[in-house]
Amino acid sequence: MVSYGEGEFSYQLQKNWAQIPEGSSFIDVCSIAVDHNDRVYVFNRSENPIMVFNHDGRLLTSWGKKYFTRPHGSCVSSDGSIFCTDDMTHIVTKFTGDGEVLMTLGTKDKPSDTGYREAPDLWERISSIKRGGPPFNRPTGVALSSKGEIYVSDGYANARVHKFNENGKLLFSWGEPGPGPGQFRLPHEVRTDKKDRVWVPDRENSRIQVFNEKGKFLSQWTDLIRPTDLHIDDSGTVFVSELCSRISIFASNGARSPRLLTRWGNEEHSVNDRLFVAPHAIAVDSEGSIYVGEVAVTYAKTDRGARTIQKFIRRR
Repeated sequence: MVSYGEGEFSYQLQKNWAQIPEGSSFIDVCSIAVDHNDRVYVFNRSENPIMVFNHDGRLLTSWGKKYFTRPHGSCVSSDGSIFCTDDMTHIVTKFTGDGEVLMTLGTKDKPSDTGYREAPDLWERISSIKRGGPPFNRPTGVALSSKGEIYVSDGYANARVHKFNENGKLLFSWGEPGPGPGQFRLPHEVRTDKKDRVWVPDRENSRIQVFNEKGKFLSQWTDLIRPTDLHIDDSGTVFVSELCSRISIFASNGARSPRLLTRWGNEEHSVNDRLFVAPHAIAVDSEGSIYVGEVAVTYAKTDRGARTIQKFIRRR
């Protein structure tokens, strides 16, 4: 059996982890969240956008068909609520664990004005963003602080991060288009750590930027290629998915000077049996196992079936 990673961070792939009905598909897995009971919430672009599995891959429940046009980012709160972004309807919605709407941020189908225009080429679309705008224009990710404050990365047609209080009141926003500190070229997700620092995969700048809770720039990590998502565990280890078909694991060293621990991708696989096509989401459970979700249909017109999400079990 192929082993991935090295040393303390060695893993084995659990094949066919997600037990989905025969003939069904995730289409794309755009986000993954794991709750305190190790239930795995798979936010995807199928007819059942929220699919919840136990740690063995057994499907527990699914819902959400009527709520989403294009799912993108998600997170689960300590009370079991789930927050989801829809980048085509320009809203962020908070649900109960069984799908009851609790709160909506943004105005459905009413994007903010950033100068953005649609175009066939990604860089042409990003270059059309002239200014950072208010919430939202194609929001990408969502995260919570220890106080329940809500951060939203507003990325495909904006260049900002917005911070709301726990009741959904906008507190402030930061970010403008560009390559400098505090600027963004597609803030693709947002995550927080136990010190309430704010981590943003700045995808098309191929870096992660780290900010304090006031939006002040602290540092950036550049040993990455088009990062899409990240997970930070309680020890400060940072797990990153990269659209270049790999995942990387870093020791954060206080968020300022990362040390690469290990990374892997398609090196051990033939071109006809790729391990990854387009990693888009990453999460880690209480046992240290890693879940990686892909957008292979969007990126490569390839439906990977149950393999659209893969579980790597940490070797002890």
